[in-house]
Amino acid sequence: MSQQGFSYSQDRLRALARQVLDHARAIGASAAETDVSEGLGQSVTVRKGAVETIEYNRDKGVGVTVYLGRQRGHASTSDFAPEALRATVEAALSIARFTAEDDCAGLPEERFLARSGRDLDLYHPWDIEVEEAIDLARRCEDAAYAASPEIRNTEGATVSVQQSHFVSANSLGFMGGFASTRHYIACAPIAGEGDRMQRDDWYSSHRDPRDLATPEAIGRYAAERALSRLGARQVKTCQVPVLFEAPLAAALVGNFTHAASGGALYRKASFLVGARGKRIFPEFVRIREKPHIPKALASSPFDDEGVATRDRTVVDDGVLEGYFLSSYTARKLGLETTGNAGGCHNLIVEPGRHDFRGLLGAMGRGLLVTELLGHGVNYVTGDYSRGAAGYWVENGEIAYPVQEITIAGNLKDMFLGIAEVGRDIAVRGSKQVGSILINRMTVAGA
Repeated sequence: MSQQGFSYSQDRLRALARQVLDHARAIGASAAETDVSEGLGQSVTVRKGAVETIEYNRDKGVGVTVYLGRQRGHASTSDFAPEALRATVEAALSIARFTAEDDCAGLPEERFLARSGRDLDLYHPWDIEVEEAIDLARRCEDAAYAASPEIRNTEGATVSVQQSHFVSANSLGFMGGFASTRHYIACAPIAGEGDRMQRDDWYSSHRDPRDLATPEAIGRYAAERALSRLGARQVKTCQVPVLFEAPLAAALVGNFTHAASGGALYRKASFLVGARGKRIFPEFVRIREKPHIPKALASSPFDDEGVATRDRTVVDDGVLEGYFLSSYTARKLGLETTGNAGGCHNLIVEPGRHDFRGLLGAMGRGLLVTELLGHGVNYVTGDYSRGAAGYWVENGEIAYPVQEITIAGNLKDMFLGIAEVGRDIAVRGSKQVGSILINRMTVAGA
């Protein structure tokens, strides 16, 4: 699958964006913005050696937002025909006429808009035929089966190849866009049988297919994870240190970004309301946002509104230095946009001195969490309660697997109670972080 797979060029997308903005101006909109995009890809899943699914996707769309002063209307279409674009703009304007005025609605301030593009090396198409993708998926699953006779089944191995491009533009003169890719290989083996079955998974995802782990390495590691969970048991209810494995530590950082986002803050639906300038982590915790890392999964020269992104320190010496704000949420809070319309861009938690084994040693006795279940987070109070599975640790060594437990605490206490951040960094979407050790949580079990 190559760049020639796109049906529309970047120049054509720009022309469509100009048509939308010109028509919005012609029919009386005071301001307008649009996003024109196209994406395509294929995914292949093999299970027990047989092809289970082959999926092709191809989609395109135009989203239009128009303003009548502080009244806002939005509409979208997947039809690029001129009459369809005009009808979509007119529908958005009609919606705006019946929408209440909002003093915070409107385009970003012009001074914040990106005015020059930069190539972040985000486009690496994977020219792979479906037969090759099937072969990779089979090699991945075969490696899982070869790890042990205890691997009796799988939920399949998947190879996914995706590419897309877009153009965003607004009536202030901003127009920008680029192509990007994202590919992954994943495997989910099942170990054991009957009541003692255990499942786990692993994947590798990158912009450039040359950066992916080999299918054999992914399948083998996923199998080792499933095998290590055999014989899992409960533990007695206790209060102990809890180590979040790096992929789950990224979810913990995600809890922070949600609580520090403008939408939660202006609605007073976050325990971090008014926390800017205050210490919410230990002094050794530093979190930076770096939107311009080449090839990174969340890199972008501008956010969803066209606001230029920039490197910044979000947490320094444990102190919350800034929120995650779009233009709208910034106005709601009386602040300036941080270029985070659409989410954060490569949030990096500075690693500490320990690797994973060093973190186990630092914990001594406690719980290593490798899977979280449910969505038990109250962002207003910070109360945190999740189903979990993982491993009991004694004397800095994994003793046995555990399951059917719940871990509970409060995010305010958990953040301040971070004892260590590991250097075993995992990249999961927009977060880059090592395993995180919390000094004390309640583990509810038998």
